[in-house]
Amino acid sequence: MHFRNVRLLIICLLCVTQPSLQESSSKKTGGKKDGSNSAAIEELKKQVANIVQELNLLKEKQALQTVCLKGIKVPGKCFLADATKKNFHAANDDCMTKGGVLSTPLSGAENNKLHQYAGETIGPEEHIWVGINDMVTEGDWFDQSGSALRFKNWETEITHQPDGGHSQNCATLSPTTGRWFDESCRAERAFVCEFNIV
Repeated sequence: MHFRNVRLLIICLLCVTQPSLQESSSKKTGGKKDGSNSAAIEELKKQVANIVQELNLLKEKQALQTVCLKGIKVPGKCFLADATKKNFHAANDDCMTKGGVLSTPLSGAENNKLHQYAGETIGPEEHIWVGINDMVTEGDWFDQSGSALRFKNWETEITHQPDGGHSQNCATLSPTTGRWFDESCRAERAFVCEFNIV
């Protein structure tokens, strides 16, 4: 169903329900007819709500398809790079405005894809934000949904990451190794948003 047709249907349903609402509210007697009108109005309201919900889902799918065409797909999600350097919170807000979150790899293969994609789109020397932090409790790293990490890719051999203590509560992905480093959330880095797709 096209968005224009859905909008016209919603407008028509609202036009039909508006006079009924005014009529039923002006009647003072609670007869059988008023009860059936109320039931019909409630049913129409439910149908309008369902149509609006379906319209929003269609818009979301269309937006995701557009975003994913600009980025790269990986199983279950797609990545879209942004070379604009922002602090962690501004980058995360930007991703959320677009309907996603900061990229958070869930496996080694996904981390490798993100590393490769960021190198090709943002540049081979730019660290990018990873959507994890330990702002609540030092050393307890969580993703943007508040879930504990299922996959970690810290650089542990040379610099023993994460090593920044209370001053470095966000994380970046290294452009050279694909390993993670803790970083001050106020630093400005490029970023990649991720969008869940079906």
